[in-house]
Amino acid sequence: MAVAVEAFPHRRGPPGVKLEEKGISMPKMKSKRGAAKRFRVRGSGSIKRAGAYKRHILTKKSTKRKRNMRRTSGVDHTNTAAIRLMLPYSS
Repeated sequence: MAVAVEAFPHRRGPPGVKLEEKGISMPKMKSKRGAAKRFRVRGSGSIKRAGAYKRHILTKKSTKRKRNMRRTSGVDHTNTAAIRLMLPYSS
């Protein structure tokens, strides 16, 4: 099954012609889907995350402790650069 080069214009063009001149741009960068499901960027630019320890073994935890675990918290500043790399279009 032969596929013409025009079917995939973003992959290759004629020599000496830039893709941008032809109106073709490179493919979009992909975000890490696991990170996209776990983190959100706030309006201020900080990143929020959900807390841990709320999935199972809840009988031994007090009601107050479980209630406080509902809250979201911010990502530590030492990890923000790594998360921003995983989410290229979020900030």
